[in-house]
Amino acid sequence: MTQSLYSRPEPILRMADGTVKQLNPFSGTEVWTVPGRGNRPFSTPASAVHDIDAQAHVATCAFCAERRLETPPEKSRILATGEILRGVSAGALDATEPLFRRVPNLFEIVSFDYWEQNYGYQLDAATQARMDAYLADPAGREHVLRTVRTKRAASGQPDADDEALLAQSHCFFGGGHDVIVGRNHYVPGATTDDRLASSGTLTPEEHRLFVQFTADSMRDLYEHNRYASYVVAFQNWLAPAGASFDHLHKQLVAIDDRGMAAGHELEILRAHPNMYNEWAVDYAMQHNLIIAENDHAVLFAGFGHRYPTLEIYSKSATCEPWLQSSEERDAMSDLIHAAHVAVGPHVACNEEWHHRPPSTATPAPWRVMIKLRVSTLAGFEGGTKIYINTISPWNLRDRIVDPLYKARDEGRVARSIRIATECEPRRNSLRYNPLL
Repeated sequence: MTQSLYSRPEPILRMADGTVKQLNPFSGTEVWTVPGRGNRPFSTPASAVHDIDAQAHVATCAFCAERRLETPPEKSRILATGEILRGVSAGALDATEPLFRRVPNLFEIVSFDYWEQNYGYQLDAATQARMDAYLADPAGREHVLRTVRTKRAASGQPDADDEALLAQSHCFFGGGHDVIVGRNHYVPGATTDDRLASSGTLTPEEHRLFVQFTADSMRDLYEHNRYASYVVAFQNWLAPAGASFDHLHKQLVAIDDRGMAAGHELEILRAHPNMYNEWAVDYAMQHNLIIAENDHAVLFAGFGHRYPTLEIYSKSATCEPWLQSSEERDAMSDLIHAAHVAVGPHVACNEEWHHRPPSTATPAPWRVMIKLRVSTLAGFEGGTKIYINTISPWNLRDRIVDPLYKARDEGRVARSIRIATECEPRRNSLRYNPLL
């Protein structure tokens, strides 16, 4: 890394008093970890715990199994066998038991109207045929009408006649903001409402299907919208991380502009094509921040983030998640899952996916950030743009490694992962860079 790009050459600087100053090598974000502020626990036990019955397992929120008609028409679902079913009709929603469902977000970040009015976007023939078939079924027509009315009522719009409502339903079939919804609201067999089903309570096999289905959905959004420059994939877990429902789900949003930060990182990458090896994984290895790895992915305690962050990088030469082999994608899933297991279900966090989009030729590895929302940004950060992260990278590493050993012994994470000192340090382990 060069002095001309950054105020100092090292991403991590330890001060004599124990303060750790961090600089994100890609974004330039400045972070300090000061002594004495990192001893608080990640999670806070629920202040009130209530008993739940069997009905709560299937009907607590709009994402639950017995309330499937409260979400817009389903685009696809994945079964426990790994089979993906597409365009399930309203009358067949209960014919199979999905492990995960993909449904449009009722309140899109980037709306169908945005694509239509700015780019002339229209439904392709296959999507139009799916929409026509869904509306031809009386149950499907009624479902769509009820969903449009719900959306209009939420925004203060008056009711309208059926034809006017149906004219607003294209977003449910060709929109670019989808939600991947988990089957369970609570852990199977739970009797109290503090036992939410999270990424970490899935089995390794279930989490692999979660990742596979998310990657397939990303591919589908790219293929159906030629104007999409990028598909943002993320997961908000619990209200402090921005979740509307305490029900496991990921979100996918097609956008036409990746933003200035991503553009800046791409410029640096073009000048330093091996930076994800040198400034991320290799640097973490040199500073003993590697937490776990397997043959195709590596997990380490990140640095230079506003929140304590676990970073998972794919070692694959293939940059797109949906194009990777099952073995490579499963390896990423196993480490993402392991991170969630070690953190636990009571910690609010954001899971962010980063990948090379089809619109960019420059190779970049698929990588996932899990950011723990255990602190609140305040006036100091706003005034200085220096962020106080209460957990140092080494503290984060230590907090994850011990529960990870225990989880592996108990079979709650993939047994193929190597932890801490079991990892095999090797420079340039990420194979995205064709120059290596």
